[in-house]
Amino acid sequence: MSDMLLLLFCFSVTMVALAAAKAPGLTFDHYSITVEDLDISAAFYGEVLSLPEIENKTQKETIRWFSMGPQMELHLIEGNTEKIHMIQRIHLALKTSDLDSLLENLEANDIYYASAYGKPNTYNTRPDGVRQIYFQDPDGYWIEVNDVAAQQ
Repeated sequence: MSDMLLLLFCFSVTMVALAAAKAPGLTFDHYSITVEDLDISAAFYGEVLSLPEIENKTQKETIRWFSMGPQMELHLIEGNTEKIHMIQRIHLALKTSDLDSLLENLEANDIYYASAYGKPNTYNTRPDGVRQIYFQDPDGYWIEVNDVAAQQ
């Protein structure tokens, strides 16, 4: 009986080691969206949301890249957006330590924002104390911004 347990133990350890060796170790790299007007969308992400533009390594004139933090990027690709359907539950979520400044910036740029429940020009507070807002970019993509970074 102990030989059988030892054999099962060795088999289990081997299977775990093989699974670990095959694990892809995935991490976030970039989020890519198709936009109708590259310059308008680039101005929105660069000027309104203050994402720094970075080198577009494809060197294609219809693509612009923005940094969303260390080794995380947003790629804007100019193209046909007619068949893209936008719903709030599919959104890009960003965090900030200064939600109030972002709200002021959105208001200064006449960008409509609302709580998660659609109440205009306000935020909602989640049960964990994090405030959040939702708004859309020039192409209608939904963006959530929350202040979880202020609580870290």
